Amino acid sequence: MSEPFLGEIRMFSFGYAPKGWVRCDGQLLSINQNQALFSILGTSYGGNGINNFALPDLRGRMPMHNVQPGASGGAARHTLTTAQVPQHGHAVNAANEVDPSAYRSISPSGNYLDSIPAGGANIYHGFDGSATLHPDTVGYAGSSAPHENRQPYAPSQFCIALVGIFPSRN
Repeated sequence: MSEPFLGEIRMFSFGYAPKGWVRCDGQLLSINQNQALFSILGTSYGGNGINNFALPDLRGRMPMHNVQPGASGGAARHTLTTAQVPQHGHAVNAANEVDPSAYRSISPSGNYLDSIPAGGANIYHGFDGSATLHPDTVGYAGSSAPHENRQPYAPSQFCIALVGIFPSRN
């Protein structure tokens, strides 16, 4: 492996940081003991800039190019709002008989039953089909529990070089 640039980040498949490297886990380092690295990173990833500075924290994160250093985005879990759910309808299964095999499926339009389906299904006997349904019948269902929001992944670790060639700007 060639000598890295100071502050270079590499991905490793094994479970420890090699000599001269440290995991990109957001830890704070002393400025006095890491002046050259601090001159490259500054406080882009955190720290007080007087006594310490932070390393990038790439745990559970995907590195991104062409974004301000230290910025982060995305979420490992996401809760959908009503605006994010595609418009869709639900069929209503109903019957005026005890036998479940007698159920007929019809689709609600708005909050009422559009019409009696062809074939003579006699549901809601005595009603004209314009009665408003209970909100539980045509309303939203489910819970507000967040769902997994990550692409498929394989574990590896990112490490940053604490020693190496100082990268020249020109």
